[in-house]
Amino acid sequence: MKRRLSLCISLCTPAAAVLALSQPAMAATTLPGATMSWPWAVPFFGVLLSIAAGPLLFPTIWHRHYGKIAGGWAVLTLAALWIYFGAAATRAAFVHAVFADYLSFILLLFALYTVAGGILLEGGIRATPWANTAMLALGTAMASVIGTTGAAMVLIRPLIRANSFRPHKTHVVIFFIILVANVGGALTPLGDPPLFIGFLRGVDFFWTAQHLWRQTLIVAALVLGVFFAVDLWRARHEPAACEPAVAAPIRIRGLINLLLIAVIIAAILLSAVWKPGIGFEFNGTRFELQNLLRDGAMILTALASLWLTADEHRAANGFDWGPMKEVAILFAAIFIAIIPVIAMLEAGHDGAFAYILRAVTTPGGRPNDAAYFWLTGGLSAFLDNAPTYLVFFELAGGDAGQLMGPHAGTLASISMGAVYMGALTYLGNAPNLMVYAIAKDNGIAMPNFFGYVAWATLILVPLFVLLTLLPMAPLLTLG
Repeated sequence: MKRRLSLCISLCTPAAAVLALSQPAMAATTLPGATMSWPWAVPFFGVLLSIAAGPLLFPTIWHRHYGKIAGGWAVLTLAALWIYFGAAATRAAFVHAVFADYLSFILLLFALYTVAGGILLEGGIRATPWANTAMLALGTAMASVIGTTGAAMVLIRPLIRANSFRPHKTHVVIFFIILVANVGGALTPLGDPPLFIGFLRGVDFFWTAQHLWRQTLIVAALVLGVFFAVDLWRARHEPAACEPAVAAPIRIRGLINLLLIAVIIAAILLSAVWKPGIGFEFNGTRFELQNLLRDGAMILTALASLWLTADEHRAANGFDWGPMKEVAILFAAIFIAIIPVIAMLEAGHDGAFAYILRAVTTPGGRPNDAAYFWLTGGLSAFLDNAPTYLVFFELAGGDAGQLMGPHAGTLASISMGAVYMGALTYLGNAPNLMVYAIAKDNGIAMPNFFGYVAWATLILVPLFVLLTLLPMAPLLTLG
């Protein structure tokens, strides 16, 4: 149990330390994004380049010291903010980034990773192209119900075990990341963090399902079709000795974790609909009671899973804290290094990225929905897709009623861009890195950062072009 609790302690201790050492609450202090220029983005892109190039150029050093490297970029960001804008503004920005954004984000991932890791699918499938395609389709459907992280963690290990006999299986994991860890989460706020942010901002729970089901069905069906063709071609060129193992009856162990996933979903929904108006302000960031209870429920649910699930279930799953630890450390650095970038984006037409933001408005002053789709998506592939969604949501007016009505095409474009294009890099969505790490731990030769980008771009960009041009796409009919 002590080892099981170590990750929770490692996540929570820095937070407690900052709370203990910081000064009392003060008025909100915002960074002057309009006065900041492109060099402020250097630490953020330094984190990205380190994650992309480290495993490729100096793998031994990277795997031993990735925490120090990522932490160095985060410290550089905070030091520069401290020097130029003072302690108060830096502390306020840090508290907001860590406690209002990162901590809730990582606790949700921690809870889903822990609970899903306790669900053991025994037996197996004959990993034929048809069976693999069916399993990817199942995961895509599950993603909008239990989240992309939950669906990915439940299914990735059974999928890897089913394909363990095959010499060529890298493509199976790549398509899994695209479909289960990204595209499948487009239909509900539970599916992907950007849509949950929209829900908190007033977007109806079922709005995305009602307006994006056609587009999601088109993208998922075409990607599944491409996967089937690739997997069939790979299977036919494998040695005759590589025959699928005989299928065994599938049984689910650790059923208590299905109930715990329901608890996680209920906690998220409750935090969104219950507004008691109770909270406190700390260093300019408002902490609401319902959100604190939600985050507490995440920790308790994860601990309950560790307590109630038999150790052998996790052992059979090959469960390990390594992927969660790596994601927690890297995204902590990303959330800190992104602080100046978000400030410049929020400065709108007065900021360093004004040339990007001008592209989303037509000469007549109307939203350019195609530009919203591609720019939200392009930035989501390299920035975290949740704050990117929020920036463009606010840029489009921030009024959920207007965005669900006269400007429904704009909201649909922002939503699709943030969710779908999160699949273009390992950084676009947190489950991408988790699946990558699990696959590597199981001996699968995953492509490096640029190799994965090449795969995902080849598969998805033609579909996104098609989606932009289709008459039924919201880019042309809902705006």
